[in-house]
Amino acid sequence: MPDFSDAIRYAQGHEVPWPRDPAAEPAKWGVHHEDPPPYNRLRGPVHARGGVSGVIRVGAEEVASWGEPDRADLTFSVAKTYLALLAGVAQGRGLLDPNERISSRLPGIGFDDPHNREITWAHMLEQTSEWHGSCLGMPDQVEHNRRVAHDPKPPQGRKGEARALQRPGSYWEYNDVRINQLSLALLHLYRQPLPEVFGQSVLQPLGGGRDFRWVGYDDAWVDIGGLGMQSVPGGTHWGAGVSISARDQARIGQLLLDGGIHAGQQLVPAAWVERMQQPCAIAPFYGWLTWLNRQGGMFADASRESWFMVGAGGHYVWMDPKHRAVVVVRWIDPAHSPGFVTRVARVLAGR
Repeated sequence: MPDFSDAIRYAQGHEVPWPRDPAAEPAKWGVHHEDPPPYNRLRGPVHARGGVSGVIRVGAEEVASWGEPDRADLTFSVAKTYLALLAGVAQGRGLLDPNERISSRLPGIGFDDPHNREITWAHMLEQTSEWHGSCLGMPDQVEHNRRVAHDPKPPQGRKGEARALQRPGSYWEYNDVRINQLSLALLHLYRQPLPEVFGQSVLQPLGGGRDFRWVGYDDAWVDIGGLGMQSVPGGTHWGAGVSISARDQARIGQLLLDGGIHAGQQLVPAAWVERMQQPCAIAPFYGWLTWLNRQGGMFADASRESWFMVGAGGHYVWMDPKHRAVVVVRWIDPAHSPGFVTRVARVLAGR
């Protein structure tokens, strides 16, 4: 049995410096404070968190866990990858072609003007859409010039400062407003609340879903077929988002490691899962709402086949095909995540 105790001690000794209760010190919790006013506020519910937790699976078996692995905590932008999985399920049902223009299938939801009508599902999934507009009251400009830890591009200006838009597919930018627009499009595509689809199509078949929640902003309700449905965000930037346990995150990571198949059932098309791992032509560190380690830019000591779901607040789900491993760590200080990855990688490599 591999011994990950050193890595676990390291993780637990380097908790993210956010208060465990968002209400205790609001100014030290979350990422919305960096936004220009009036958008630097929460728009949906948040809740108290646990401490550093995690799960490690090797060869589809759980070999280590720590903290509270069954506690459902907010997971921030790990939820982006869940949107990619929902798009994959839709593709498997014949509901979308990743290379088609979204406007051709879903007119009237924000993809109709001359600039936006060129946008495909693939553009949205790889974050090169350059979608322009306002989604549920939030303009895309709020996220212009955003910097995230694993983006090697130098700053182009101040966050929220307008920049010239490029043609869809020609510029990569991490932009949560556009991700929310993708989620809205998927809601219109399914005509069913996305948390229900995700539970029925992914989590429940995996044996997970206990205490899972995926909620939207307080005012993010839309009419679909005469029914009010809440559009959910692909993160917790402005509150709301996915609350899920580390064990369920590991189950989802295992599904991806296994090419979308579980217990003989193809939950997500294998070709879609493979495509999620392929580098974006203009941002080779990124796939379809996943982070890649092809050149070691994410973590130098992780295998080059490794790919990741990443969320603010120190959330990482690491899929390592080389070692048939899935590693989940939550609420670790991101500045110390390389130290944790290095310690786990040494054990996986037998060093």
